[in-house]
Amino acid sequence: MMTSSQVALQVVQQAILVLAKWAKADLPEGCQCPDDNDAIARAKKLLSWPELSTQPQALRLLFDTVKLSHGQKDNYYWPESSIEAGEDDYPKIPYPQSKPPTEAELENYKEEIKKELDKLNNSDWENLSLLTLILEKYGSHLSFGEDDIALIDITRTTAAVAAALADEPDASHLTLIAGDLSGIQKFIYTISSDGALKSLRARSFYLELVTEEVVQQLLEVLELPRTNVIYAGGGNLYILAANNENEPNKTIATIRDRFNRWFRTSFQGKLFLALDYLSLPTESVGRKEFAEYWKQLPKKLAEQKLHKFKTQISDFLQCSPTYEPCRVCHRDDLPSLRPLNEKEPDSSPACWMCRTMFKLGDRLLEVKAIVRSYRSNLKSKLKIEGKLERLSFQGCYYYLFEESAQALDFSDAEAVYLINDWKVDNYRNDNAVPLLLGNYGQVIEVEESEIENRTHYIRAGEMTETAKGIKRVGYLRMDVDKLGQIFAKGLGDNQTLPRLAGLSRLMSYFFKVYLNSLAKSRQTNFLEQRQTVEVLKKTKYLSEDDRLNLLFIYAGGDDLFVSGSWNEVVEFGFDIYQCFRAFTGYHPDITLSGGISLAGAKFPLYQAAAESGRAEDAAKDNGRDSLGLFGQVFKWDEWLGTADLEVIDSEIQKYLSPETQPNLFGIFPFVEWLENQKIEVNYSRSFVRNLLATAQIQEQMSKDIKEKRKEEQYTNHLKDIRYFLHLPKIAYTLARLPKHVLTNESFEPVRISLKSPYNAPYFRAIATWIELLNRSST
Repeated sequence: MMTSSQVALQVVQQAILVLAKWAKADLPEGCQCPDDNDAIARAKKLLSWPELSTQPQALRLLFDTVKLSHGQKDNYYWPESSIEAGEDDYPKIPYPQSKPPTEAELENYKEEIKKELDKLNNSDWENLSLLTLILEKYGSHLSFGEDDIALIDITRTTAAVAAALADEPDASHLTLIAGDLSGIQKFIYTISSDGALKSLRARSFYLELVTEEVVQQLLEVLELPRTNVIYAGGGNLYILAANNENEPNKTIATIRDRFNRWFRTSFQGKLFLALDYLSLPTESVGRKEFAEYWKQLPKKLAEQKLHKFKTQISDFLQCSPTYEPCRVCHRDDLPSLRPLNEKEPDSSPACWMCRTMFKLGDRLLEVKAIVRSYRSNLKSKLKIEGKLERLSFQGCYYYLFEESAQALDFSDAEAVYLINDWKVDNYRNDNAVPLLLGNYGQVIEVEESEIENRTHYIRAGEMTETAKGIKRVGYLRMDVDKLGQIFAKGLGDNQTLPRLAGLSRLMSYFFKVYLNSLAKSRQTNFLEQRQTVEVLKKTKYLSEDDRLNLLFIYAGGDDLFVSGSWNEVVEFGFDIYQCFRAFTGYHPDITLSGGISLAGAKFPLYQAAAESGRAEDAAKDNGRDSLGLFGQVFKWDEWLGTADLEVIDSEIQKYLSPETQPNLFGIFPFVEWLENQKIEVNYSRSFVRNLLATAQIQEQMSKDIKEKRKEEQYTNHLKDIRYFLHLPKIAYTLARLPKHVLTNESFEPVRISLKSPYNAPYFRAIATWIELLNRSST
């Protein structure tokens, strides 16, 4: 009988044969597949695997199938392209197009695939990791069978089902396992120290490895290949397994209790692993009923999170001595506090975890690969000169390396994780595993005299020094709106395992792969593509500068937390929103909400994170698809100036009916125009002061009106007068602009648009943005 890994390998081999036949590649004679066994045959039938004579085709955008409130009216296709890291180490962002690739474009793509497949030898043919990587690299933008299911997604999920059925092909049920690592906010954000930025980044990285270790332990105990991981990232995981009576329950309970015992003793219970499963009919994986089971699991996990550590209650009741609290994370149960920075004896006293994270923070920029091993002392033919650090997880060790080649030398290690690595040759070791991380950070070169660390990630003080205008750090938090609903019911009758896996993959790609690309090379991935890519042509930007002063603290499955010079963070937020909307075909049901806070370099980072979180919450409360910034909350289209009057309440539109929509509507167009005018400092300050005064008058009058509206006699005739309160003050403000601005031909539409009542709510945001860009004081 074939093992689950052998079954999965055979499915992947067949997909490679499909790709090779299409591209007319010359595979070695040994690259053949035996006939399907019963498990593979059933898995193919369940997931509608096409006949082997079927050829790959252009891939429809899976997002088009999603429907919540609106649904997508247009159809989009992915361009023919491989996922290939360029000169900037990150892949170029692919954007959907309204027409499928032409035959000529597909022929060129076949040539690219043929060159790669022609390199395969008989040894490679038995390497599941290598073949899967090739499929992911070249099959993520090709369909196989149904036109919105990618070749990589139908292959992985068919392999997963077949592997789960390997021991019992006729099994009536399978097991879907889900995990949720909670307490991430407490673990990451509630720290305060001079090195908080790099420490938070290290903690985020650490939690990615914790999630990975949970996945690895489940796979090992259940004897499953990695194809059975439907999703893992951001503290969440889904794994498809066999349904062997009580075995899943025992396995899951053991692993869950083991990790939670570790979390309790090592992290004071700040982290908690909710891990559970449910049994689902095998037939459901290819039907819409699968989504019902998918959305039931989070409810089961929520129940566990309501009763955290219930199996370790007695441990919490034990009295433990208290000590001087760690100045970074504030825990008080450890006696061995030492200086956070060993090179500075006066550094804050900190616990072992905070010291480890501080030390790891700057080293992360050098990490290219990670070796996972149960051995505490690895030996090799080569000296371990490239080893940076060793982390311990539940009796397993993770060794960090600065070069992939150094890590790949350990062919007998349990796994070698290659970070953001798409080079096929690096996966010829069958234990190599890709690890995608949203890990961009600006690297600063320091003086030659600092021999030990000549480079480091940009720090808060350096961010403020490079900021335009006011010296502030910006903190951006964003996440996808209604993501749970999108996965639970967005695909309707098409809510099958391959499509859910495809949605998960696409979200991970954007936040873990393409955000790196956008930050590292804005020109290639945004500005230049605006000239040729239809979905980007209406996008806007304030400057053409690259994003040189950013640091990703976290970027995961559907959300992010980014720091940097405040003006770059603000503009990067708009870049992300517009590129994400373009990536999803501007689907009206798939949007982002975000919040941005500004703070000084020494402001406690956990408070800055809380402020940006509150701004994000306010954006969610604004009906989502919004941004909280400068203490104001508007729809993204209002900020960008791309909105139409539909964003205005229908009753207010009726009240303002004699007025037409102005040429410039929103915030961004005015900031852009005023910045381009290079108005003298004194005039600029006067304009900003008057604009702010106008906003204050409006807000005070609006407050008074609201109070008076409580009395019935004021209900009607004072309705929304605030939309006209600005006219006298704005006319005075505009008249005092310098002569060269007033006589400029382009000024007339600006003057008319600023006097329009529709722009009245935006004055404070416009003025604040201009003021911060032009303020020279700290």
